[in-house]
Amino acid sequence: MKIDCVGGGPASLYLAVLAKLREPAHEVTVHERHAEGTSYGWGVTYWPDLLADLHAHDPESARLIEEQSVCWRGGFAYVGDRTTAHDGDPGHAIGRHRLRTILADRARSLGVRLEFGREIGGRADLPDADLVVAGDGAHSGLRTEHAAEFGTRVTTGANRFIWLGTTRVFTAFTFAFVETGHGWIWCYAYGFSDEHSTCVVECSATTWSALGFDRLGHAEALRLLEELFSDLLEGHELLGRKDIESHAQWQAFPTVTNAAWSHGNLALIGDAAHTTHYSIGAGTTLALRDAMSLARAVGSVAGPRELPAALAAYEQERRRALLPVQSAARHSAQWYENLPRYMALAPHQMFALLGQRHSPLLPYVPPQLYFHVDQALGRLQPLRRLKQSLGPRLARTLQSRRTPGR
Repeated sequence: MKIDCVGGGPASLYLAVLAKLREPAHEVTVHERHAEGTSYGWGVTYWPDLLADLHAHDPESARLIEEQSVCWRGGFAYVGDRTTAHDGDPGHAIGRHRLRTILADRARSLGVRLEFGREIGGRADLPDADLVVAGDGAHSGLRTEHAAEFGTRVTTGANRFIWLGTTRVFTAFTFAFVETGHGWIWCYAYGFSDEHSTCVVECSATTWSALGFDRLGHAEALRLLEELFSDLLEGHELLGRKDIESHAQWQAFPTVTNAAWSHGNLALIGDAAHTTHYSIGAGTTLALRDAMSLARAVGSVAGPRELPAALAAYEQERRRALLPVQSAARHSAQWYENLPRYMALAPHQMFALLGQRHSPLLPYVPPQLYFHVDQALGRLQPLRRLKQSLGPRLARTLQSRRTPGR
């Protein structure tokens, strides 16, 4: 097959790798509009279950990704001058540029053709191919060209956010909430290398405009944010994007859904197909799993007649897997959009409900009541596990005492 992937992000590159591993005779090309070596964003997060899947699909690239990632466990929350810690599952992070470089080098070594610095504005810019994959992000040009056929729907969140870097290296996933005269502003921060961390700043649209971010220039905005988060940053600077044509921008998060993920021989992957709010840290993981699923679905396709069924199978598999993640992302975004509701709690209580933000019940139960009920249920869990382990044993003991002759 001849496969053309538009967009040089992790989804397209990993699909190219897996397609060539499954069938070396495939002619695979990845088109990226930026020059080679450029990348936007800072670090991306993932969890151990993804690493296991990467090792199962391509041990070579998985080994490099694991070696060049950092690992943390648990996290901290700073609420004003108060701090609380939380012990949680281990997580991993890697620089987005480093991840793309690993996958691009691996793809090239397998015979994938990588074309940089060429804009693909629509299907007319592509040569004929058996399969065209739109991996060109949430604002996909290929998807937009056929928005009616895909049934694309884009809704934007109420808050504003900006994706930044910092020279302070965080060794755990860290939240910081700062109260200003115009409302709360907060950030999510995590290290992804020995030199840098990601720092995503978010606030309500009202706070954003009242603080002047709708009018400040990029450098001025960074200086104001450094002042607001001075305790967290400990003298380190915030960094905007420098390696492509524009600075990091304040945005309202676009939630992208599509009624169909394919149209003819054009298939959507990653953020072009779906987006999930950044607060759950799943975007890159979902994109890579899309690539695994699509590579598996088209791996046995012998000709164009079999392609529609393969694309339908890919879509069905990924939609089913996405349902709980998309639900969690919606509730997570809503938690932050209603942040003032939780900020009167003690920090350890607020952080506990931060961990429960995926719950569909939380918005409808008073926060204090939810916290105490959740704590009570948590204390019942060890008793339930003990009952489950001892129950069969106790039943056998009682039965033996009732049996005559024993």
